[in-house]
Amino acid sequence: MEQDGPPRWVFIAAVVVGVGALVAILVLAANRAPAPVPVAAVPAPHAESAACVQLLAALPDGLGDYQRAPTADPSPDGVAAWRDAADPEPVILRCGLDRPVDFVQGAPLQMVDDVSWFRVSEADRITWFAVDREVYIALTLPEDSGPTPIQGLSAAISAALPAEPIDPAPPR
Repeated sequence: MEQDGPPRWVFIAAVVVGVGALVAILVLAANRAPAPVPVAAVPAPHAESAACVQLLAALPDGLGDYQRAPTADPSPDGVAAWRDAADPEPVILRCGLDRPVDFVQGAPLQMVDDVSWFRVSEADRITWFAVDREVYIALTLPEDSGPTPIQGLSAAISAALPAEPIDPAPPR
């Protein structure tokens, strides 16, 4: 009996090579380290405090689609970053900052889990300040990041640092 086309073993070998190449590409893509995140230095006089060191050690590796990423050198103290492969804008946490200027008595707060957050809007990003801990913690997010990053970080903040009474500035 005569066959049309190449022998069956050639077809099987081609399928095995194709599947192997696909698996290799997926493994390389999954293990590729995220690019370092440049983080601008801002005044953070308490970034080296025991509270910030404790918080940074307790931060999760993932916040939904965002994965922990290294920060580019030189990196300020008290910072952590996460990146989403589909979004060029990172999530950035800064610990040990001064009280936000606009955080005054009567300023609206948002509770996420048991963390009180004060929101500062920017052009294309949002910064939230956790205002009820020993140190002020800023979380800067892409505008369309959704609730997962702030929820994950609220849980980490709650676990690492006890709540304290808020201390807003007097009204202007």
